[in-house]
Amino acid sequence: MLEEQLLDPRRHDRQTFTSGVQELDDYLQRFAIQQSKKGITVVRVLVDTDTPKTILGYYSLSAAQVDTIQLDTRTQQKLPRYPVPCFRLGRLAAHSAHHGRGLGRLLLGCVVERCLEARKHVAAYALVVDAKGEPAKAFYEHYGFIPCHDNPMTLYLSLGA
Repeated sequence: MLEEQLLDPRRHDRQTFTSGVQELDDYLQRFAIQQSKKGITVVRVLVDTDTPKTILGYYSLSAAQVDTIQLDTRTQQKLPRYPVPCFRLGRLAAHSAHHGRGLGRLLLGCVVERCLEARKHVAAYALVVDAKGEPAKAFYEHYGFIPCHDNPMTLYLSLGA
C-alpha cells in the first residue's frame, strides 16, 4: 500500500533515489533535511508500506506570496492589488524506476489535498510552482496550472473561490 510520510533520514533512504533530474535528486539527498529542520519547507515522501525505506517520490511545500500582476487578467480583477498568500511547491519528483505509473499525479494530488487542509487554518489563494523544464511545465499545465505573466515557467493553481 502506498503511503505519504514526512521525510525522516532514519527511516528513508535518500541516497538511492533517482528521478532522472539531477537537481531534484541533489535536493533530496543534500538539502531536504536541512531545510526541513530550519522551517524553510516540509518534505513528504511516498513509500510502499512493504518497503518503507525506498522513496518512490517526494515533494516539498512551503509558504509563499505572489503579486497579483503576475496572474491572469480575469484573476487580477478579483484580487487586491498587493501580494496574496500562496503555497509553493518547491520540488516534486518520482523515482525513475516508476515513471509512467501515475506517481506524479498521485503526489500532486497529495500536495493539493495538504494545501486545501492547511487553507482551513491559514489563508492562501493558490499553489505556485517553478517548473524545472518544459516537460514539467506541460505536466503542471495538464492539471490546470496557469503560467504567470512575468515568468511562464512559474505557474499557479487557484485553490478555490
